Amino acid sequence: MNRLAALESLLRARVEEWQALSVQDLQFWHRDEARLALVGLALLVIVLLATRLALSAPIRRGVGLPAILARFRRPHFSALRHAPFLLVLAGIPFAVLALADPYSALVREDAVFPGRRISIMIDASTSMSTSFKTETLKTRSQNGPAFFTTVAAAEQFVQLRLKGKHQDLMALVEFGNQAYVITPFTSDYDNILLSIALISDPVEFSLFPDRGTIIAHAVEQSIGLFKAFEFLEASGNLMVIFTDGEDTRAEFEGVTLDEVLESAIQNKVPLYFVRTNYKKDVGDIIPDALWKSAVEKTGGKFYAASDEATLMNAIHDIDRLAAGTIQVKRYTTQQPRFALFALIAAAFWSAAAAVKLLPSSFQSIP
Repeated sequence: MNRLAALESLLRARVEEWQALSVQDLQFWHRDEARLALVGLALLVIVLLATRLALSAPIRRGVGLPAILARFRRPHFSALRHAPFLLVLAGIPFAVLALADPYSALVREDAVFPGRRISIMIDASTSMSTSFKTETLKTRSQNGPAFFTTVAAAEQFVQLRLKGKHQDLMALVEFGNQAYVITPFTSDYDNILLSIALISDPVEFSLFPDRGTIIAHAVEQSIGLFKAFEFLEASGNLMVIFTDGEDTRAEFEGVTLDEVLESAIQNKVPLYFVRTNYKKDVGDIIPDALWKSAVEKTGGKFYAASDEATLMNAIHDIDRLAAGTIQVKRYTTQQPRFALFALIAAAFWSAAAAVKLLPSSFQSIP
């Protein structure tokens, strides 16, 4: 099934590439070689035709007889015997174009992908040192600090997106009193996973400089990332935060929480809040009411992850809710197009070979 899905994805990508292709804008790395190949092919055809005419000259020997099969008509659809030959001919121009090694220069295209733009925020404050028991998540220990549990959950979330064939743009933010961009928006899942692995190192966690918790700083930093990449007003954005929720600040540095979230609310950027606090259900800690209300204003959802099961349910639910598409502008200086024409030529020739295996109507050589 995976191979069929990969083949379907490849064919869909090639169809989209063909639809977006402008033949007059193509340039060729090996134009002269393609011309020589075309001239050589034409000369070969001429030689073969001359040879066939020479060998098929009639030699009159024997006795002539009247035609006795005149009443027999030619089989229906006899022209179908030319189908394999015509398919081979149809593939030759594409093969020659592939040989010329075409490419598009200074390409700008709008592409639509399944996925979202996701900013992942991870709390690295001192309060994240409290124990959080796990059994299946890959953490340093089953009763280790909640920080390592949240990092493992964030990694699991990225893996879910990767396995779901999404093509997200992801960013990673680590925060305490201040928020730091670890990785700006990228479509490279391996880069995000590497960054998560780096911050999960116990030494790195112990050296993290800001030990307090100001969640609004992290949200503000994520919204700033969307603005910096000019994504904020586009559809398909969301934020995911992993924290113990131990922050009661509705205002910091003269800025209220509502003011921080205003841009997210106006531009419909939902915030999914995963509160990882062991054995603490919704309402068991004072800040829950504050953050639950703030999150719901953005169109997001508040999850009270009180154990491993509820934590896993939360990331699976976010993965489900994060279905959708994003539109991005891609710029490339040189985009190779060889594979597209080679694939079309191969398709024609494969069809010719397949037709030759069909019933006898296709078997005669023209």
